[in-house]
Amino acid sequence: MIRAFLAVEPPDELRTHLAALRQEITRKIAPDLSREVRLSWVRPESLHLTVKFLGDIDEQSVAPMRQAIARAVAAHRAIVVPIERLGVFPGLQRARVLWAGPSAPWEQGEDAARLTGLHRAVEDCCVALNLAPDGRALSPHLTLARIKEGETAMGRALAKSGVLDRPLAGNPFVIDSIVLVKSDLKPTGSVYTKLWEVKLPEH
Repeated sequence: MIRAFLAVEPPDELRTHLAALRQEITRKIAPDLSREVRLSWVRPESLHLTVKFLGDIDEQSVAPMRQAIARAVAAHRAIVVPIERLGVFPGLQRARVLWAGPSAPWEQGEDAARLTGLHRAVEDCCVALNLAPDGRALSPHLTLARIKEGETAMGRALAKSGVLDRPLAGNPFVIDSIVLVKSDLKPTGSVYTKLWEVKLPEH
């Protein structure tokens, strides 16, 4: 058995941009960050958009899943997700996740609807493979940091710094393939290994 998930990987240019953005955020919130805050930044090489967390799966299912996912995404084309803003989940009063993602208008538009369709196709495929269904919608945000302690204090520091109010002019995130990633839990954090990649067709 292996612990795995389906994901989309951002391009190296975007990883580099977000790594620089992390340094800028750290510098701006530092003056107002209390000692009670404990946060964990995601390493640039580990940045990804989770499409579906699979949990523990049989290694024998890796190859058949690749063929099934390829069929499932055959009718879909690449989707461009603009990385335009920073935000927090679930909100500033209890900031647990700091993310970079698209604007609210984008989330109401045609490309967002196409992303929902792609996610539904992958989800239906996984259900057909007897993998546990997940009713949550796909949120096209890249997690930059997880706040382990001091969520309220972190929210105050972010609000005071103004970093959430500034639009980002980063590289767009093109969703043009789905990857299967194995996750090994280590004392230093999760280690990810890409097992296969399925490209979306070019239309």
